[in-house]
Parts: sequence; C-alpha cells; structure tokens
Amino acid sequence: GLRRQAAVAISQELSRLASHSPGPSAWIHQVRRRSSLLSSRLEEKPFSEMEMSYIKQGEEALQKSLRILEDQDDWKTETVAGNGDKVLSKVLPDVGKVFRLEVVVDQPLDTVYGELVDNMEQMGDWNPNVKEVRILEKIGKDTVITHEKAAATPGNIVGPRDFVSVRCAKRRGSTCVLAGMSTTYGAMPEQEGFIRAENGPTCMVLRPLPGSPSQTRLTWLLSIDLKGWLPKTIINQVLSQTQVDFAKHLRQRLAR
Repeated sequence: GLRRQAAVAISQELSRLASHSPGPSAWIHQVRRRSSLLSSRLEEKPFSEMEMSYIKQGEEALQKSLRILEDQDDWKTETVAGNGDKVLSKVLPDVGKVFRLEVVVDQPLDTVYGELVDNMEQMGDWNPNVKEVRILEKIGKDTVITHEKAAATPGNIVGPRDFVSVRCAKRRGSTCVLAGMSTTYGAMPEQEGFIRAENGPTCMVLRPLPGSPSQTRLTWLLSIDLKGWLPKTIINQVLSQTQVDFAKHLRQRLAR
C-alpha cells in the first residue's frame, strides 16, 4: 500500500514538473518508461535452456504457419457449407496436405480468444472430436505445453490418437495468432491405448470483421499426421469434416 502511494506521489510530481518546465519533457517520459521496464524485468524469471527451446519451437510454428497462409496460390476447395463456412486444402512438399478453414463467428474477438486460449482445457466439454486437453506446463506469458486426446471417430474408423504440443499465443494489434506444433515432453511419454500422432505447423488467426467489430473472422490452418495405416481418402475426409464440426460446436458454445 505504501509503495502504491509513493508511486502515485512521484507520478504527480513528475506531471507537475512537466507542466511547468519549458520545452519538451522527454526525460520524464524516459524515466517513466525505464522504471516500468525495470519493474517488468524484476518480475520476470529467467528461462532454462529447455524452456527457451520450447519458446523457440512455438515461434517457429507461428512463423511457418503464417508463411503458409500468406501464400494464396494452389488452394483447392474441399467443402463449402450453406452458412458460408469453407474448407480449402493444398499439398506442400515439406509438410504434406494442409487444410484451411475460413469462417465468421458472430462474437467479438476477445470472446473467441478467451474461449480458445483462456478456457483451452474446457474444449473437451463442447467439442465432441476432443476428449481432453490438459496444460502440462506454462512457460512465460505466451507459451504452453499441452497433451490432447482426440475422441474416436464414429465407427472407430480412426482409433484413439493423442498429441503432445507446444503452443504460443500472440496478439499483434487487432490480430491474434494461436500457433502450435508437436513436441516431445519427458513427463508425457506415449500412452497405452493411444497412437501418438503429430501436428504442425498449425495455427488459428483471429481478426475483427471489417466494419463489424462484434464479429470475428477465424482462419484455422490444420496440418496433422495421424500415423498408423489409414487410406489418404479417409484421412482427408476426417480432417476436413473435423474443421466443419469445430466451427459448428464453437458457435454453439459461444452462444451459451
């Protein structure tokens, strides 16, 4: 409490000096800026070598995903729903087949972001394609290690899969990017009864709809290797349908 009172008093005194001194008061702003930076740095904890490795993996997933989305060539339409939801796909030499969902959600960006990031572990409650999402470790403000269990598909066409992923969330102005890719995590080895699949680079991009800030444009880049012996036709059908289902269930969740 005393620290807070002292900080207020210093701020008021600096403002008084700024208003009475001739010319620009850049030095006062520098003092405020430097003290703010110092406070934030004192609160930061140094990252271990392993933690830095995970942070770099998250950044790499983000950069690779954005490069894929920025290339507008050679995308082919997989599905177009009656409400305008669209799934596109393309084949990349170094990644394989990737899928791209384009939808508009009738909710503001912060609401969608909160559900997908802050409430990440609740996804199994509303998305039937997800059995469980668990955060294994948080690293700084932007990076987490997660374990996800996918639900079996109807008829058990694709058996139980699980994933260990590094994810990072970045906000740049009015754009949010949620990116991730598979990683290894010693405390979560392969689980009995599940095939350890791999994903990435993958990401979701959230932007306010131009002219309508109460709506959000969501783009989801999906890249998954389900492993096991599965025909490509089945894999393509399952992944594109997974994206369409996700948009439907997300809208239902947000409406509630």
